[in-house]
Amino acid sequence: MTFTTLLLFILIVQLIHFAGTWKLYTLAGRKAWEALIPVYNAVVLMKVINRSPWLTILLFIPIVNLIMFPVVWVETLRSFGKNSNLDTFLGVITCGLYIYYINYTQDVTYIKDRSLKPRTSAGEWTSSILFAIVAATIVHTYVMQPFTIPTSSLEKTLLVGDFLFVSKFHYGARAPMTAVSFPMVHDTVPVLNKKSYFLDPQLPYFRIPGFQEIKRNDIVVFNWPTDTLIDINNPAKGFKVKPLDKKSNYVKRCVGIPGDSLEVIDGYVFINGKQNEIPERARLQFSYYVKTNGQLNPQLLKDRYDITDRYNYNRENGVYGFAAISDESVALLKNNPKVIEVIKIENEKGKWSPSVFPQDPRFPWNTKFFGPLYIPKQGATIAITIENIPLYKRVIEVYEGSELGINNKISQSGTQVFLNGSELTEYTFLQDYYWMMGDNRDNSQDARMWGFVPFNHVVGKPVFVWMSYDSNAQGWDKIRTERLFTTVGGEGEPISFFKYFLILLGAWFIFDFFKKRKKKA
Repeated sequence: MTFTTLLLFILIVQLIHFAGTWKLYTLAGRKAWEALIPVYNAVVLMKVINRSPWLTILLFIPIVNLIMFPVVWVETLRSFGKNSNLDTFLGVITCGLYIYYINYTQDVTYIKDRSLKPRTSAGEWTSSILFAIVAATIVHTYVMQPFTIPTSSLEKTLLVGDFLFVSKFHYGARAPMTAVSFPMVHDTVPVLNKKSYFLDPQLPYFRIPGFQEIKRNDIVVFNWPTDTLIDINNPAKGFKVKPLDKKSNYVKRCVGIPGDSLEVIDGYVFINGKQNEIPERARLQFSYYVKTNGQLNPQLLKDRYDITDRYNYNRENGVYGFAAISDESVALLKNNPKVIEVIKIENEKGKWSPSVFPQDPRFPWNTKFFGPLYIPKQGATIAITIENIPLYKRVIEVYEGSELGINNKISQSGTQVFLNGSELTEYTFLQDYYWMMGDNRDNSQDARMWGFVPFNHVVGKPVFVWMSYDSNAQGWDKIRTERLFTTVGGEGEPISFFKYFLILLGAWFIFDFFKKRKKKA
């Protein structure tokens, strides 16, 4: 939906509203024309139903307005004496069109100083729940969203089972684009396992300005650009289509920012020819075979070498297969008297992997040796040739095409590249792009498989681990207490602020207890 289409839709809604309420406006002492003027009519209606005019803002916030509209329909009916359960049911089930019937056929009287207190306990509960849903939806959409770490691609920094708070305002909160959606869930309704949204209508992309740009090595939550791959192990097979804001949420480290030239050499990232230095708290991990003269103590592997249970042991030849070991742990393992040899699982430079971006044999890249390639920057212009178009075809056709409401189509003929039938020799990018990778370099589904992440796919910045659950532990050990209430960023080992939270919580309960006791006295 373009801005022109959206404007036309809003005007049609205003006409529908005017046709069904003008008489009620006049019964409330207002002018009939006041029901026609966009935004102003909502302000007036709030006054008519004895509500704060500031609530008008909620009617124009996507998703939140889906909750507010039924509230306004019911409140309008009650302002004219229609308080029965049947009136409420008909007002909601007809999407407010029941008001037409009242407007044209019923002789009603406006109740100017109507009490806002619900007449039944059920009504009071309903009002409280609706208010809580509205408040939670605003926070979830524009301020802070909970997120769970499902994979080990950022192991050591973020663990499987970490529960995060993701800030929407650091990089700028993105307004919902899917207009009709179940509040506070992503693409699927829990338990029912059904799609949580209607594909249409789609609103234009809009983002509230943030106060921070994405920096190199930031951990970022984003919508997976190619969601959903028909075959995750073979991206070349193609993609299914989801609305941009309903694509699966991913979390990775941003190792390349707009304008960078990136190359991966033996699993290490090089930016503009210089090896990327990751933060102190992060640990790169690779896969290894470790030959031993006996089985290693599992507890020792965990405590001394920081190796989790993601490994296997072959008793016949005494070889361990480790999926994620950091360079620091490798150095310690080599000093273990039971360890005979440590072998890093390598990949040959120049050996093409069909699953690696851009899934084209002209680019003989794999997960260990990749690039170099240029990461697009908004406003930057690059030459387009038959050689480099596989790298930027999806960017031009999809990210800067269909997802922005532009019909872009790339075609080729001989040594020429065409955009919408016209020869394309250079291209200027409309938005910034990023390169997202996991620290667990041999076990991460990341940009090496599906390419660039556009800025309009960015969801937010993880800032806080409020809960951490280890499914492999037993009893109370399942809760990683040392990770509760820790920050995601920063230097050194994470520090838990959980005890300070408990102190503040206890202080609040004591304060509230004496406050109520004093009030009662």
